[in-house]
Amino acid sequence: MKPLLILGGRIIDPSQGIDMVSDLVTTEGRIAQIGRISRPDEPCSVLHADGMIVSPGFIDLHCHLREPGFEEKETIATGTRAATRGGFTTICCMPNTEPPIDTKATVEFIKKKAAAEGVIRVLPIGCVTKGRKGEEMVDMGDLAEAGVVALSDDGNPVSNAQVMRQALEYSRHFNLFLSDHCEDTSLSAQGVMNEGLVSAKLGLKGIPAAAEEVMVARDIDLAEATGARVHIAHVSTAGSVDLIRRAKEKGIAVTAEVTPHHLTMTEERVMGYDTNAKMYPPLRTEADIEALVIGLKEGVIDAIATDHAPHTDMDKLCEFNVAAFGISVLETAMGSLLTLAHSGKIDLATLISKLTSEPANILQNSEVGTLEVGACADVTIFDPQAEWVVDPASFASRGKNTPLAGQLLKGKVMATIYRGELVYKDDALKIETIRQQSGARIE
Repeated sequence: MKPLLILGGRIIDPSQGIDMVSDLVTTEGRIAQIGRISRPDEPCSVLHADGMIVSPGFIDLHCHLREPGFEEKETIATGTRAATRGGFTTICCMPNTEPPIDTKATVEFIKKKAAAEGVIRVLPIGCVTKGRKGEEMVDMGDLAEAGVVALSDDGNPVSNAQVMRQALEYSRHFNLFLSDHCEDTSLSAQGVMNEGLVSAKLGLKGIPAAAEEVMVARDIDLAEATGARVHIAHVSTAGSVDLIRRAKEKGIAVTAEVTPHHLTMTEERVMGYDTNAKMYPPLRTEADIEALVIGLKEGVIDAIATDHAPHTDMDKLCEFNVAAFGISVLETAMGSLLTLAHSGKIDLATLISKLTSEPANILQNSEVGTLEVGACADVTIFDPQAEWVVDPASFASRGKNTPLAGQLLKGKVMATIYRGELVYKDDALKIETIRQQSGARIE
Protein backbone atom coordinates (compact mmCIF):
# COMPACT_ATOMS: atom_id res chain seq x y z
CA MET A 1 0.00 0.00 0.00
CA LYS A 2 1.52 3.29 -1.14
CA PRO A 3 1.88 5.96 1.58
CA LEU A 4 -0.55 8.88 1.36
CA LEU A 5 0.47 12.44 2.15
CA ILE A 6 -2.28 14.99 2.90
CA LEU A 7 -0.81 18.47 2.55
CA GLY A 8 -1.83 21.76 4.10
CA GLY A 9 -5.22 20.96 5.57
CA ARG A 10 -6.65 22.23 8.84
CA ILE A 11 -6.42 19.10 10.99
CA ILE A 12 -9.15 18.90 13.61
CA ASP A 13 -9.05 15.86 15.88
CA PRO A 14 -11.10 16.31 19.05
CA SER A 15 -9.79 13.02 20.47
CA GLN A 16 -6.36 14.65 20.85
CA GLY A 17 -7.38 18.29 21.12
CA ILE A 18 -5.69 19.03 17.78
CA ASP A 19 -6.72 22.02 15.66
CA MET A 20 -3.90 23.21 13.40
CA VAL A 21 -2.89 23.64 9.78
CA SER A 22 -0.45 20.84 9.05
CA ASP A 23 0.24 17.68 7.04
CA LEU A 24 -0.65 14.06 7.67
CA VAL A 25 0.90 10.82 6.43
CA THR A 26 -0.67 7.37 6.32
CA THR A 27 1.35 4.20 5.81
CA GLU A 28 0.19 0.57 5.65
CA GLY A 29 -3.33 1.55 6.61
CA ARG A 30 -2.25 3.43 9.75
CA ILE A 31 -1.73 7.04 10.74
CA ALA A 32 2.03 7.44 10.50
CA GLN A 33 2.83 11.12 11.11
CA ILE A 34 1.25 14.50 11.76
CA GLY A 35 3.45 17.54 11.21
CA ARG A 36 4.88 19.78 8.51
CA ILE A 37 6.50 17.65 5.78
CA SER A 38 9.11 19.45 3.66
CA ARG A 39 9.78 16.51 1.31
CA PRO A 40 8.39 12.96 1.29
CA ASP A 41 11.07 10.33 1.90
CA GLU A 42 9.49 7.64 -0.30
CA PRO A 43 7.10 7.35 -3.25
CA CYS A 44 3.59 8.39 -2.23
CA SER A 45 0.28 9.82 -3.33
CA VAL A 46 -0.29 13.44 -2.38
CA LEU A 47 -3.63 15.09 -1.67
CA HIS A 48 -3.64 18.88 -1.55
CA ALA A 49 -6.03 19.94 1.21
CA ASP A 50 -5.44 23.70 1.37
CA GLY A 51 -8.51 25.46 2.78
CA MET A 52 -10.07 22.15 3.77
CA ILE A 53 -10.70 20.34 7.05
CA VAL A 54 -8.93 17.04 7.72
CA SER A 55 -10.63 15.00 10.43
CA PRO A 56 -10.96 11.41 11.62
CA GLY A 57 -13.33 9.35 9.49
CA PHE A 58 -16.94 9.84 10.53
CA ILE A 59 -18.80 7.15 12.48
CA ASP A 60 -22.53 6.56 12.04
CA LEU A 61 -24.12 4.74 14.97
CA HIS A 62 -27.46 4.31 13.22
CA CYS A 63 -28.18 3.57 9.58
CA HIS A 64 -30.27 1.16 7.52
CA LEU A 65 -28.58 -0.85 4.78
CA ARG A 66 -31.76 -2.88 4.13
CA GLU A 67 -29.87 -6.05 3.17
CA PRO A 68 -30.94 -8.82 3.52
CA GLY A 69 -34.53 -8.64 2.38
CA PHE A 70 -35.07 -5.15 0.99
CA GLU A 71 -32.37 -4.84 -1.65
CA GLU A 72 -34.65 -2.74 -3.85
CA LYS A 73 -34.23 0.04 -1.25
CA GLU A 74 -30.50 -0.36 -0.53
CA THR A 75 -27.69 -2.91 -0.42
CA ILE A 76 -24.52 -3.14 1.58
CA ALA A 77 -22.61 -2.25 -1.60
CA THR A 78 -24.66 0.86 -2.47
CA GLY A 79 -25.06 1.95 1.14
CA THR A 80 -21.35 1.86 1.89
CA ARG A 81 -20.57 3.78 -1.31
CA ALA A 82 -23.13 6.40 -0.30
CA ALA A 83 -21.49 6.56 3.13
CA THR A 84 -18.09 7.40 1.62
CA ARG A 85 -19.62 10.40 -0.12
CA GLY A 86 -20.75 11.60 3.28
CA GLY A 87 -17.32 11.10 4.85
CA PHE A 88 -18.28 8.01 6.84
CA THR A 89 -15.73 5.24 7.33
CA THR A 90 -17.63 3.26 9.98
CA ILE A 91 -21.37 2.60 9.92
CA CYS A 92 -23.54 0.57 12.28
CA CYS A 93 -26.39 -1.15 10.45
CA MET A 94 -29.77 -1.60 12.11
CA PRO A 95 -31.47 -5.02 12.32
CA ASN A 96 -34.86 -4.29 10.72
CA THR A 97 -34.02 -6.49 7.75
CA GLU A 98 -35.66 -9.70 6.53
CA PRO A 99 -34.68 -11.92 8.16
CA PRO A 100 -33.91 -9.59 11.05
CA ILE A 101 -30.46 -9.68 12.64
CA ASP A 102 -31.53 -11.98 15.46
CA THR A 103 -29.32 -15.00 14.76
CA LYS A 104 -25.62 -15.68 14.44
CA ALA A 105 -26.15 -16.77 10.84
CA THR A 106 -27.57 -13.40 9.80
CA VAL A 107 -24.73 -11.53 11.50
CA GLU A 108 -22.22 -13.70 9.64
CA PHE A 109 -24.03 -13.08 6.34
CA ILE A 110 -23.78 -9.30 6.80
CA LYS A 111 -20.13 -9.45 7.79
CA LYS A 112 -19.23 -11.62 4.78
CA LYS A 113 -21.24 -9.42 2.44
CA ALA A 114 -19.61 -6.29 3.81
CA ALA A 115 -16.14 -7.81 3.42
CA ALA A 116 -16.87 -8.80 -0.17
CA GLU A 117 -18.88 -5.84 -1.45
CA GLY A 118 -18.63 -3.03 1.08
CA VAL A 119 -15.97 -0.33 0.84
CA ILE A 120 -15.87 0.76 4.50
CA ARG A 121 -16.32 -0.76 7.97
CA VAL A 122 -19.80 -2.19 8.66
CA LEU A 123 -20.68 -3.05 12.25
CA PRO A 124 -23.92 -5.02 12.72
CA ILE A 125 -26.40 -4.20 15.46
CA GLY A 126 -28.40 -7.23 16.59
CA CYS A 127 -32.02 -7.48 17.68
CA VAL A 128 -33.12 -7.27 21.30
CA THR A 129 -36.00 -9.69 20.75
CA LYS A 130 -36.65 -12.50 18.29
CA GLY A 131 -38.18 -11.19 15.11
CA ARG A 132 -38.21 -7.70 16.67
CA LYS A 133 -41.60 -8.65 18.11
CA GLY A 134 -40.80 -7.44 21.63
CA GLU A 135 -41.75 -10.74 23.24
CA GLU A 136 -38.82 -13.15 23.60
CA MET A 137 -35.19 -12.20 24.03
CA VAL A 138 -32.62 -13.23 21.44
CA ASP A 139 -29.69 -15.47 22.30
CA MET A 140 -27.54 -12.53 23.29
CA GLY A 141 -24.45 -14.65 23.82
CA ASP A 142 -24.60 -15.99 20.26
CA LEU A 143 -24.99 -12.49 18.81
CA ALA A 144 -22.14 -11.15 20.94
CA GLU A 145 -19.91 -13.99 19.83
CA ALA A 146 -20.83 -13.31 16.20
CA GLY A 147 -19.69 -9.70 16.57
CA VAL A 148 -22.64 -7.36 17.04
CA VAL A 149 -21.70 -4.06 18.66
CA ALA A 150 -25.09 -3.26 20.18
CA LEU A 151 -28.70 -4.41 20.36
CA SER A 152 -31.86 -2.75 19.08
CA ASP A 153 -35.31 -3.57 17.74
CA ASP A 154 -35.09 -0.34 15.74
CA GLY A 155 -38.25 0.54 13.91
CA ASN A 156 -40.05 -1.12 16.80
CA PRO A 157 -39.84 -0.10 20.45
CA VAL A 158 -39.36 -2.74 23.13
CA SER A 159 -42.77 -1.92 24.58
CA ASN A 160 -42.78 -4.55 27.33
CA ALA A 161 -40.90 -3.01 30.25
CA GLN A 162 -40.11 -6.40 31.79
CA VAL A 163 -38.53 -7.64 28.55
CA MET A 164 -36.52 -4.42 28.30
CA ARG A 165 -35.34 -4.74 31.88
CA GLN A 166 -34.30 -8.35 31.37
CA ALA A 167 -32.45 -7.43 28.17
CA LEU A 168 -30.60 -4.64 29.93
CA GLU A 169 -29.57 -6.97 32.75
CA TYR A 170 -28.23 -9.56 30.28
CA SER A 171 -26.48 -6.93 28.15
CA ARG A 172 -24.12 -6.10 31.01
CA HIS A 173 -22.61 -9.59 30.84
CA PHE A 174 -21.69 -9.09 27.17
CA ASN A 175 -20.67 -5.42 27.43
CA LEU A 176 -23.28 -4.40 24.85
CA PHE A 177 -25.44 -1.30 24.94
CA LEU A 178 -29.11 -1.22 24.00
CA SER A 179 -30.23 1.38 21.48
CA ASP A 180 -33.96 1.85 21.84
CA HIS A 181 -36.46 3.29 19.37
CA CYS A 182 -38.36 5.35 21.93
CA GLU A 183 -42.00 5.37 20.90
CA ASP A 184 -45.14 4.74 22.92
CA THR A 185 -47.24 3.32 20.10
CA SER A 186 -50.49 3.90 22.02
CA LEU A 187 -49.74 7.63 21.80
CA SER A 188 -48.30 7.71 18.29
CA ALA A 189 -50.88 5.37 16.72
CA GLN A 190 -51.73 6.37 13.13
CA GLY A 191 -49.78 9.60 13.56
CA VAL A 192 -47.81 10.74 10.51
CA MET A 193 -46.14 14.01 11.59
CA ASN A 194 -45.54 16.21 14.62
CA GLU A 195 -48.66 17.10 16.57
CA GLY A 196 -49.17 20.84 16.44
CA LEU A 197 -50.41 23.77 14.37
CA VAL A 198 -49.00 22.43 11.10
CA SER A 199 -50.64 19.02 11.50
CA ALA A 200 -53.93 20.79 12.30
CA LYS A 201 -53.63 22.99 9.19
CA LEU A 202 -52.93 19.97 6.98
CA GLY A 203 -55.55 17.77 8.59
CA LEU A 204 -52.97 15.09 9.39
CA LYS A 205 -52.88 12.94 12.53
CA GLY A 206 -50.13 14.19 14.80
CA ILE A 207 -47.54 12.39 16.92
CA PRO A 208 -47.13 14.14 20.29
CA ALA A 209 -43.76 14.75 21.89
CA ALA A 210 -44.97 12.62 24.80
CA ALA A 211 -44.90 9.52 22.57
CA GLU A 212 -41.09 9.79 22.63
CA GLU A 213 -40.59 11.23 26.10
CA VAL A 214 -42.60 8.59 27.97
CA MET A 215 -40.32 5.87 26.61
CA VAL A 216 -37.15 7.89 27.16
CA ALA A 217 -38.12 8.28 30.82
CA ARG A 218 -38.88 4.56 31.14
CA ASP A 219 -35.57 3.51 29.59
CA ILE A 220 -33.64 5.87 31.83
CA ASP A 221 -35.36 4.41 34.89
CA LEU A 222 -34.54 0.86 33.73
CA ALA A 223 -30.92 1.79 33.04
CA GLU A 224 -30.65 3.16 36.57
CA ALA A 225 -32.25 0.02 38.02
CA THR A 226 -29.97 -2.38 36.13
CA GLY A 227 -26.74 -0.41 35.82
CA ALA A 228 -26.71 -1.26 32.10
CA ARG A 229 -25.90 1.07 29.20
CA VAL A 230 -28.88 2.46 27.29
CA HIS A 231 -28.56 4.58 24.18
CA ILE A 232 -31.46 6.83 23.17
CA ALA A 233 -31.81 6.80 19.39
CA HIS A 234 -32.83 9.80 17.25
CA VAL A 235 -33.73 12.25 20.04
CA SER A 236 -36.15 14.85 18.69
CA THR A 237 -37.80 16.81 21.52
CA ALA A 238 -36.81 19.38 24.11
CA GLY A 239 -38.42 17.22 26.77
CA SER A 240 -36.20 14.26 25.89
CA VAL A 241 -33.11 16.47 26.14
CA ASP A 242 -34.16 17.54 29.66
CA LEU A 243 -34.73 13.92 30.71
CA ILE A 244 -31.32 12.83 29.43
CA ARG A 245 -29.62 15.83 31.05
CA ARG A 246 -31.06 14.95 34.46
CA ALA A 247 -30.12 11.29 34.00
CA LYS A 248 -26.51 12.19 33.28
CA GLU A 249 -26.40 14.48 36.28
CA LYS A 250 -27.40 11.45 38.37
CA GLY A 251 -24.63 9.35 36.82
CA ILE A 252 -26.94 6.97 34.95
CA ALA A 253 -25.27 5.16 32.04
CA VAL A 254 -27.25 6.82 29.25
CA THR A 255 -26.01 8.14 25.92
CA ALA A 256 -27.95 9.73 23.09
CA GLU A 257 -27.83 10.62 19.41
CA VAL A 258 -29.54 13.19 17.20
CA THR A 259 -29.90 13.26 13.41
CA PRO A 260 -28.90 16.01 10.95
CA HIS A 261 -32.53 16.48 9.91
CA HIS A 262 -33.83 16.96 13.45
CA LEU A 263 -31.11 19.57 13.95
CA THR A 264 -31.85 21.53 10.80
CA MET A 265 -35.46 21.04 9.63
CA THR A 266 -38.82 21.74 11.22
CA GLU A 267 -42.32 20.40 10.73
CA GLU A 268 -42.86 23.19 8.18
CA ARG A 269 -41.10 20.94 5.65
CA VAL A 270 -44.26 18.84 5.51
CA MET A 271 -46.26 21.75 4.05
CA GLY A 272 -47.40 20.70 0.61
CA TYR A 273 -47.68 17.14 1.88
CA ASP A 274 -44.07 16.35 0.97
CA THR A 275 -43.76 12.63 1.72
CA ASN A 276 -39.96 12.93 1.68
CA ALA A 277 -40.34 14.95 4.89
CA LYS A 278 -42.20 12.09 6.57
CA MET A 279 -40.00 10.33 9.09
CA TYR A 280 -39.98 8.91 12.61
CA PRO A 281 -39.50 10.66 14.90
CA PRO A 282 -41.28 13.41 12.98
CA LEU A 283 -39.68 16.76 12.31
CA ARG A 284 -40.48 18.96 15.29
CA THR A 285 -40.40 22.71 16.07
CA GLU A 286 -37.80 25.50 16.21
CA ALA A 287 -37.91 25.28 20.01
CA ASP A 288 -37.01 21.59 19.82
CA ILE A 289 -34.12 22.32 17.44
CA GLU A 290 -32.79 24.96 19.83
CA ALA A 291 -32.90 22.46 22.71
CA LEU A 292 -31.17 19.79 20.62
CA VAL A 293 -28.34 22.15 19.64
CA ILE A 294 -27.87 23.21 23.27
CA GLY A 295 -27.87 19.52 24.22
CA LEU A 296 -25.08 18.87 21.74
CA LYS A 297 -22.97 21.74 23.00
CA GLU A 298 -23.47 20.78 26.65
CA GLY A 299 -22.61 17.12 26.05
CA VAL A 300 -26.12 15.93 26.90
CA ILE A 301 -26.35 14.47 23.39
CA ASP A 302 -23.23 12.46 22.61
CA ALA A 303 -23.38 11.75 18.90
CA ILE A 304 -24.84 12.71 15.56
CA ALA A 305 -26.19 9.69 13.65
CA THR A 306 -27.88 9.70 10.27
CA ASP A 307 -30.74 7.22 10.70
CA HIS A 308 -30.26 6.82 6.93
CA ALA A 309 -33.53 5.22 5.79
CA PRO A 310 -33.58 4.69 2.01
CA HIS A 311 -36.83 3.86 0.22
CA THR A 312 -37.97 3.25 -3.33
CA ASP A 313 -39.86 5.90 -5.29
CA MET A 314 -43.03 3.85 -4.90
CA ASP A 315 -42.71 4.02 -1.11
CA LYS A 316 -42.95 7.81 -1.29
CA LEU A 317 -44.99 8.56 -4.43
CA CYS A 318 -48.33 8.08 -2.70
CA GLU A 319 -50.67 9.74 -0.24
CA PHE A 320 -48.96 11.15 2.82
CA ASN A 321 -50.83 8.90 5.24
CA VAL A 322 -49.61 5.70 3.57
CA ALA A 323 -46.09 6.82 2.59
CA ALA A 324 -43.14 5.13 4.29
CA PHE A 325 -41.33 6.86 7.14
CA GLY A 326 -37.69 7.73 6.46
CA ILE A 327 -35.15 9.91 4.72
CA SER A 328 -31.95 9.20 2.76
CA VAL A 329 -29.22 11.03 4.69
CA LEU A 330 -25.69 9.67 4.26
CA GLU A 331 -24.76 11.89 1.32
CA THR A 332 -26.29 15.12 2.64
CA ALA A 333 -25.37 14.86 6.33
CA MET A 334 -22.27 17.06 6.30
CA GLY A 335 -23.78 19.72 4.06
CA SER A 336 -26.80 19.93 6.37
CA LEU A 337 -24.77 19.99 9.58
CA LEU A 338 -22.45 22.74 8.39
CA THR A 339 -25.41 25.13 8.31
CA LEU A 340 -25.12 25.04 12.11
CA ALA A 341 -21.45 26.01 11.95
CA HIS A 342 -21.96 28.73 9.35
CA SER A 343 -24.73 30.27 11.45
CA GLY A 344 -22.55 30.22 14.57
CA LYS A 345 -24.82 27.82 16.46
CA ILE A 346 -22.06 25.25 17.00
CA ASP A 347 -18.30 25.21 16.44
CA LEU A 348 -16.54 22.86 14.04
CA ALA A 349 -14.59 20.99 16.72
CA THR A 350 -17.79 20.11 18.59
CA LEU A 351 -19.53 19.07 15.39
CA ILE A 352 -16.63 16.82 14.42
CA SER A 353 -16.40 15.29 17.89
CA LYS A 354 -20.05 14.21 17.63
CA LEU A 355 -19.21 12.39 14.39
CA THR A 356 -15.88 10.86 15.46
CA SER A 357 -14.44 10.56 18.96
CA GLU A 358 -17.70 10.50 20.90
CA PRO A 359 -19.40 7.74 18.89
CA ALA A 360 -16.09 5.85 19.09
CA ASN A 361 -16.30 6.15 22.89
CA ILE A 362 -19.83 4.73 22.84
CA LEU A 363 -18.55 1.80 20.77
CA GLN A 364 -15.55 1.53 23.12
CA ASN A 365 -13.30 1.32 20.06
CA SER A 366 -9.99 3.16 20.32
CA GLU A 367 -8.99 2.26 16.75
CA VAL A 368 -11.51 4.62 15.15
CA GLY A 369 -12.59 8.22 15.57
CA THR A 370 -9.02 9.46 16.00
CA LEU A 371 -5.96 10.53 14.02
CA GLU A 372 -3.59 9.33 16.72
CA VAL A 373 -0.39 7.87 15.33
CA GLY A 374 -0.83 4.11 15.00
CA ALA A 375 -4.62 4.22 14.72
CA CYS A 376 -6.52 3.05 11.63
CA ALA A 377 -6.00 5.53 8.80
CA ASP A 378 -9.66 6.51 8.52
CA VAL A 379 -9.71 10.13 7.37
CA THR A 380 -12.34 12.54 6.08
CA ILE A 381 -11.50 15.68 4.13
CA PHE A 382 -14.20 18.28 3.60
CA ASP A 383 -14.40 21.83 2.28
CA PRO A 384 -16.66 23.89 4.56
CA GLN A 385 -17.03 26.60 1.90
CA ALA A 386 -17.82 24.47 -1.16
CA GLU A 387 -21.34 25.00 -2.44
CA TRP A 388 -23.35 22.33 -4.20
CA VAL A 389 -26.93 21.58 -5.16
CA VAL A 390 -28.52 18.37 -3.88
CA ASP A 391 -29.39 16.12 -6.83
CA PRO A 392 -30.90 12.83 -5.65
CA ALA A 393 -30.49 11.36 -9.14
CA SER A 394 -26.71 11.45 -8.60
CA PHE A 395 -26.82 9.67 -5.21
CA ALA A 396 -24.84 6.48 -4.82
CA SER A 397 -27.62 5.31 -2.52
CA ARG A 398 -30.61 3.59 -4.04
CA GLY A 399 -32.74 5.78 -1.79
CA LYS A 400 -33.44 9.13 -3.48
CA ASN A 401 -35.93 10.14 -0.78
CA THR A 402 -34.79 13.50 0.52
CA PRO A 403 -36.67 16.77 1.09
CA LEU A 404 -33.42 18.58 0.23
CA ALA A 405 -33.66 17.99 -3.53
CA GLY A 406 -32.64 21.15 -5.37
CA GLN A 407 -31.37 22.86 -2.23
CA LEU A 408 -28.03 24.67 -2.18
CA LEU A 409 -25.76 23.42 0.62
CA LYS A 410 -22.50 24.96 1.75
CA GLY A 411 -19.97 22.34 2.80
CA LYS A 412 -18.96 19.23 0.92
CA VAL A 413 -16.96 16.06 1.55
CA MET A 414 -14.02 16.04 -0.83
CA ALA A 415 -12.33 12.74 0.05
CA THR A 416 -12.82 9.73 2.28
CA ILE A 417 -9.92 7.47 3.22
CA TYR A 418 -10.53 4.06 4.77
CA ARG A 419 -7.57 2.13 6.18
CA GLY A 420 -5.25 4.30 4.12
CA GLU A 421 -7.06 3.74 0.83
CA LEU A 422 -8.87 6.50 -1.04
CA VAL A 423 -12.43 5.18 -1.31
CA TYR A 424 -14.00 8.45 -2.47
CA LYS A 425 -12.62 11.60 -4.08
CA ASP A 426 -14.45 14.61 -5.44
CA ASP A 427 -13.39 15.56 -8.96
CA ALA A 428 -12.26 18.99 -7.75
CA LEU A 429 -9.66 17.61 -5.35
CA LYS A 430 -6.11 17.61 -6.61
CA ILE A 431 -3.99 14.47 -6.24
CA GLU A 432 -0.54 13.64 -7.55
CA THR A 433 1.99 10.85 -7.28
CA ILE A 434 5.56 11.46 -6.15
CA ARG A 435 7.80 8.66 -7.37
CA GLN A 436 11.34 9.87 -6.73
CA GLN A 437 12.66 9.34 -3.23
CA SER A 438 14.28 12.18 -1.32
CA GLY A 439 14.95 13.19 2.24
CA ALA A 440 12.11 14.25 4.51
CA ARG A 441 11.85 16.56 7.43
CA ILE A 442 8.98 16.77 9.93
CA GLU A 443 8.54 20.06 11.77
